[in-house]
Order: sequence, then C-alpha cells, then structure tokens
Amino acid sequence: MNDWPEGWSGDNRGGGYGRGSASARPESARVMRQVRRGAPPPPGPGPSAPPYGAGVPQQPSYVDGQGHEGYDSGYNTGQVYGSPGGRGPAGPGPRQGQGRPAPDWRRRIKWTAITVVTALVVTTVGTYFWADSKLNREVDLSKVIERPEAGEGTNYLIVGSDSREGMTDEQKKDLHTGSAEGKRTDSMMILHTGDNGSTLISLPRDSDVEIPSFVGSESGKTYKGTGRHVKLNAAYAEDGPELLVRTIEYNTGLRLDHYVEIGFAGFANIVDSVGGVEMDIPQDIKDPKSGADFQKGKQTLNGEEALAFVRTRYALAGSDLDRTKNQQKFLSALANQVATPSTVLNPFKLYPTMGAGLDSLIVDKEMGLFDLASMFWAMKSVSGGDGTSMNMPVSGSVGGNLKWDDAKVKKLVEQLKNDEKVTVTGN
Repeated sequence: MNDWPEGWSGDNRGGGYGRGSASARPESARVMRQVRRGAPPPPGPGPSAPPYGAGVPQQPSYVDGQGHEGYDSGYNTGQVYGSPGGRGPAGPGPRQGQGRPAPDWRRRIKWTAITVVTALVVTTVGTYFWADSKLNREVDLSKVIERPEAGEGTNYLIVGSDSREGMTDEQKKDLHTGSAEGKRTDSMMILHTGDNGSTLISLPRDSDVEIPSFVGSESGKTYKGTGRHVKLNAAYAEDGPELLVRTIEYNTGLRLDHYVEIGFAGFANIVDSVGGVEMDIPQDIKDPKSGADFQKGKQTLNGEEALAFVRTRYALAGSDLDRTKNQQKFLSALANQVATPSTVLNPFKLYPTMGAGLDSLIVDKEMGLFDLASMFWAMKSVSGGDGTSMNMPVSGSVGGNLKWDDAKVKKLVEQLKNDEKVTVTGN
C-alpha cells in the first residue's frame, strides 16, 4: 500500500534514489541533491507534499544549490557532465574520441629557424671581434716617406723573420734556430691580388738594393740617403719593417698596401694546429744547419719539419733562389690547408688555428681581418694553379749580392700596377 499522497509515487521519487530509499545507487547520485528548475508552482489546488515528519526531514528548496533562486546547476539537463554533442558549459571542445589538437609545425619550424639564425649571428660576430682583438698591429706605414702612387689591386709584403721571441731553450734546440738576439728577415715576398689572378713574387734576401732617405721608426729622425748599397735583409735589420717597406718601394716603384710578418715559433704553431701540411719534396734534402732530413716524395710535415724545409738553402744547388721557391710552395700549400672545409667548418680545428696564427702575426695598423682573409685566399689560388709564382728577375751578381734585371723589373711593376696578367718570368 502506498502511503504517499496522489502524485508522489515511487516513480516520482527519482527511481528509488531519494533519501530513505533502501535500493542500491551510485555514490554520485547519493551526494547529488535534487534540484527543482524554474519558479515555484503557483498556489492553488493540486497535489501537495506530505507533511514533514514520519522520519522524513525537511529539505530546502534548491534553486542555486544553496536555497537561492536564479541558480541552475544544469543537473536536470545533463549539463553537469556535458551537453549533448560533447560540448560543456565553456563552449565547443574536442569531440568524443578526438585527441589533442595537431601541433602547428609551421610555427615550430619558424621559431627553430629564428633561433638557429640568431645563434649563428651571435657566434659570427663574437668570433670576429675575438679574432680582430688578437691581431698585433705594430707596423705604422704612415711613417714611410716618399711613397709611390697606388695602383690597381692590392699588394702585400709577407715577411718571415728569424725572431726567437718567446721561445724556450728547448724549443730553440728542437727547431734548430740558434740563439741569436734580435730578428732578421728570413724570407720576403710580394703578393699581388686583383682581377687578373694573384701573383706571388719572392725577393731573395741577398738582393742588391739601395737604402734611400728614411725617417727612423723609433727616433723620428730623418736619415738622408747616401747611395749606400746593401743586401735587402739588412734594411730590416737596420730599422725594422718601416725601412724595409721604404727600401722595396724605392727600388721597385711599387706601392705596398699591407705588411704581414711571422716568426719561427708562430710558423711552426700554425702548421701543427692544422695537423701538418702535405708536401711533394722533389729531392732528398739533408741540412744539419736547418735540421732538414727528408726523402724525396709526398709526406706530411709537422711544424718542426716545415720550418726546417723552408729555411734550408745550403743543401740546394740554387741556394737562396731555390729556397724561395720552396717557401712559395709551402706557404701556398699551408694556405690551401687552412682554407679547407675540414678546418673552416670544424670549430675544434678553426679556433686553435686562428689563435695560433693571429697571435704570431705582426701586421700594419690598417690591416683588417677581411684583408688577411683575402691574402690567404689569394695564396690558395696560387697553389691551385689560378695564379703565378716567381722570383724577382735577376740578371747577375754584384759584390756578392744578387742584381735584379732592371728592364724586367720595370715591366713587372707596370703590369702589377695596372692589374694586368703577368707575362714576365723570374729565375
């Protein structure tokens, strides 16, 4: 028998989930309060709730969940768990069975590219300033007086000195350099770069030259020329790089734009930093004075061996003229080795090479990194067959010094000034 008034049957009690029901029901339903939507029914006749009592506690009328009208929990419409179609109160969302949105690869690629480019720019700029700070700009060409007019292209004077500065006694012994104080020029070359290829010209150290009027690099005092003739390397020994530049310009009429010098230790360090340089030695060489001891054929020379090779002259039939040819071959091969992708693209090789090279170079005050790079690429082109290498043309000897061929030298200088293809041949 149903004790509930008409209209309050079990079916109207929410399927047995109401308070006091003994039937099993989910926990969520047990804790969820019954909610009545809309406004209260108007007064008048009709079914009414049973009087409170008989074990049924009074329950508040819920509109907003706390006895306040105007609140709709959405329970009766299913919006507590999401509306039909899989859309919750917050608006459209992923449909049932649909995963997270696909990644925006275009955006990711864009930001990855920006990050990589930024890192490359920062690294490049940092490397440039680091390398530029290492250049020893010690030679002031503005002290050179009565200079020839500049021509087309760029002319570098490359000097190898026998400076032993910073070397230990053990290094001097290993490199067979001796222990002479000061420094002298061991090799001198003019490298011309332009639109018609590169030309590398060796100036024998025993070349007969006239010392002109000059201004002392340290004293600032003017020394008048007296027509005095000496070997070319004596000009460097007398007043350093500035007088050497002045003497070469005076005796050739060719303006030198840049000066680059490297000593014994620096030369050996550069060779070692690139892992050695492969050379095809044309003959057996044994020279106790330089330490050279080579068999004919291809071989890779380390720093110590390379220095012995470029300094050797007593074991060669042509003495200093043959030595300058070996120096040209080796420097071109070294430049080619430095400019290879295995060196340039490998930071573990590039930075040690740059550090060893830049630390040991002495350059003029106007020399920049791009000028230095241009010089190396020009030397590489010479070794690759795109340029010319030669000795300064010599016609004979005077007083034990090598005399230049004046006619050939004049034509050679004209071709260099006009940046023309060099047709003059040397010894």
